[in-house]
Amino acid sequence: MRGTGAALAPPFANTEAMQIHLDEIVAVGAHAALIFDRAGWRTTPSLVFPPNLAPTWPPLRGPERNPVENVWQYLRANWLSNSVFETFVDIIDAACHAWRNLTATPEVITSIGMRRWVHAGLGQTL
Repeated sequence: MRGTGAALAPPFANTEAMQIHLDEIVAVGAHAALIFDRAGWRTTPSLVFPPNLAPTWPPLRGPERNPVENVWQYLRANWLSNSVFETFVDIIDAACHAWRNLTATPEVITSIGMRRWVHAGLGQTL
């Protein structure tokens, strides 16, 4: 794991935003295994997955198995909790600030993705 991240803060969660996000991940320049929930804009056949991206679909009704939930928990715990925002722009600014803080610490990104239980089902011992 390289401890890198790519993110967007679009105004809508839809297929177009997801395709832009996939293209952003490709720009990072590495092979990536992406864990997706089953939201409609992520499961549509309209998405074009570049060859260096491997989508993974965890079981339904198992958000605790998706490591990105740990990322959101970390962002909320460190920068986003107990906040009141006046405007949509304030929300986006806060989310971008939190994301930049997280990506400035690659070791934290790696530790979030390396939780023991994430790899237990993969037959790996950490």
